Amino acid sequence: MEKQLIIALGREVGSGGHEIAEILAKHYNIPLLDKNILEEIAKQKNVDAAALKDIDKKFVFPLINRNVRGFSSSIQENVYLLQFEYLQEKAKAGESFVIVGRCGEDVLKEYDSLVSVFVLGDKEVKKERIMQKYNKNEFMAERLMREKDTERKCYHNSFCEGKWGDSRNYDISVNSSVLGIEETAELLIDFIDKKRNK
Repeated sequence: MEKQLIIALGREVGSGGHEIAEILAKHYNIPLLDKNILEEIAKQKNVDAAALKDIDKKFVFPLINRNVRGFSSSIQENVYLLQFEYLQEKAKAGESFVIVGRCGEDVLKEYDSLVSVFVLGDKEVKKERIMQKYNKNEFMAERLMREKDTERKCYHNSFCEGKWGDSRNYDISVNSSVLGIEETAELLIDFIDKKRNK
């Protein structure tokens, strides 16, 4: 049986983190998990995937919710916890995968097979990428970066001890603006291989 590999990749908006995750998944021939895990959870729980995706987009601070016997009064928080449980089940089963976001570096930190990565980027490079990818003007691109990164930070920091983007919480943090997407992915592949063979 092939050695398990779990890559947890956090990223700033516009850093190209998702594209890098796709390259890593293809290179290691393992599944890429992101929003598609909501479809799998929907199948398991026999609920509407579209409804879960809609709930997933609406972040609510857990601090304002009530928890009774391990259950939250927030539908959103329960969806997040279902995703964490799903990841833990896959990891426990010995499966290999790349997970984008979803607090993967924290939720799966007990696994020796985990390699945690954070991808950041220079503001101007990220802004240009967003303007091209989503056909946004400069103002809208900056607004999207600010809003999405704040949302990710709040979501992550509400569920994890370590802070989102803090290099101490990841095996490696890398600025994709320095080398570009392809070469950053190559650098990460080299790092992952060396860590696995330690």
